[in-house]
Amino acid sequence: MNITLEQPVGASLVTSDDQERAVPATLRYTSADPLAVHLDFPAHVTLDGEEVTWTFARALLEEGLGTAAGIGIVHIRPSGQFRTVVEFHSPQGVAMIRFDTLVLRRFLLRTYTVVEPGSEVVGVVLDQGLTSLFGAN
Repeated sequence: MNITLEQPVGASLVTSDDQERAVPATLRYTSADPLAVHLDFPAHVTLDGEEVTWTFARALLEEGLGTAAGIGIVHIRPSGQFRTVVEFHSPQGVAMIRFDTLVLRRFLLRTYTVVEPGSEVVGVVLDQGLTSLFGAN
């Protein structure tokens, strides 16, 4: 049985002139994809007017709450004592979103009640991916 956690969160988009614009988002975690956290944005706050989901490692969220982390398209870092910045890098540019650190930390801790860190079972997902990649039956 898969378990999914969803938590609406308030966030702030940091604009190029260092202003902040409130944006809604939803944090999502599912035991079907135990290594990942999903961050959903509604269509009305995206550049192309369609819902957008960013997916990144749960371990990246954990690391980014304490120190700057990320080398790919998602970077997470503390921003002062009570805020955390998540940067999304895409061909259109970089979006910086600020979150309340306590909200992110609470969500992360809730994910641990679904699947404890280090106990993620990824064998079936990995087998399916390899089968698809190599075309085996």
